[in-house]
Amino acid sequence: MWSFKEADTKEYTHCYHTYPAMMIPQVARTLIKEYRPEGKLDLILDPYMGSGTTLVEASLAGINSVGTDLNPLARFMTSVKTKHYNYNNLLMQFREIQSHLIFYSEKNVKIRNFDRISNYSFWYNEETLMKLSYLSQLIENVEDKDFFNVALSETIREVSFTRKGEFKRYRMNESSIAKFNPDTFNLFEKKVVRNLEGLNSYNSKVNKDVAVGIYGFNTINGIPSDIINEGDIDMVVTSPPYGDSKTTVAYGQFSRWANEWFCFDNAKNLDTILMGGSKATKEIFKTNTIRNILDKIDHLEHKRYLEVVSFLNDYYLSIKNVSKSVRSRGTVCYVVGDRRVKGIQIPLDYFTAEMFETFGFKHETTIVREIPNKRMPSKTSPTNKVGEKVSTMSNEYIVILNKK
Repeated sequence: MWSFKEADTKEYTHCYHTYPAMMIPQVARTLIKEYRPEGKLDLILDPYMGSGTTLVEASLAGINSVGTDLNPLARFMTSVKTKHYNYNNLLMQFREIQSHLIFYSEKNVKIRNFDRISNYSFWYNEETLMKLSYLSQLIENVEDKDFFNVALSETIREVSFTRKGEFKRYRMNESSIAKFNPDTFNLFEKKVVRNLEGLNSYNSKVNKDVAVGIYGFNTINGIPSDIINEGDIDMVVTSPPYGDSKTTVAYGQFSRWANEWFCFDNAKNLDTILMGGSKATKEIFKTNTIRNILDKIDHLEHKRYLEVVSFLNDYYLSIKNVSKSVRSRGTVCYVVGDRRVKGIQIPLDYFTAEMFETFGFKHETTIVREIPNKRMPSKTSPTNKVGEKVSTMSNEYIVILNKK
């Protein structure tokens, strides 16, 4: 049942924006329903919020939630996905934008400087940039700018010369570019229509009194007490990264187009500040469950071993701080994947359970699910050598623990 092969993963506001390695809503929804902790369930935390799946599902279930993510695009997306916009007002604003699209000409574009976009002439043709700028210009004149900018954010990436189906920044070859002629305005309009439909269904079900807190604090460094006190959290539902962003899913590269367009913070260096972005020289955790695995990787290549340890050190510190925030008899649900390094599988589910047990949790169960729908690269390079590829994980593991 956990594969949810036939499920609509884009219902409600989950349809708003693509994002790498998204947890599908049915997983979060079922965890909240089936594994709710004993006693109260007033506050859910997602310490690696990403596209906001858990926060949307908490809102639909009538539960307050808090999420944090270092990626400004993730925070932006989630704030729009969890907001209760007036559908009719948005429709009027959309018609206002559309009424001006027919008058487009380059001479009507006010902002023509694109220096904020790294190497913009490499990634876009001039006509596309002008049309994107014109859309931004029209959006600035409406009340609910953020709603329309989410649709623009997706459009910005899709009309670039980036290869489709990739998270990293790879440019199309010249023959593909010669044939590439996206209809920028039409693409934007289709995304707005899709998002309006999602909003309509979301508004029909969600409790508008539910509180959603969206933040950018780093759980590796601690959880601010003015946001969450120790013992405040009843349940954690999350899907953390399974490795550092540079060598795995590349959240920073995927988000860079929008982050630069909107002048968000850390647009160019996001991957370096995410988990595992800064290099470690030694382990700060103690592990029995993956000791042999780490030793094997170290024997094969010390540099790759240190890259793995850099991520695991940060992950350990994050778990330590998240653990403090959870109340006694509270529940944590971590949906994790097993990364491969040098052809060796790292059982992150074992490590996750072991680290939480270190901080006073009892492992209840680990559910293994197939991932037929998770948007991830089907192949990755385990050696970082050109042309050498292996399949990425086909299963993920839902680790469930309760605090003693």
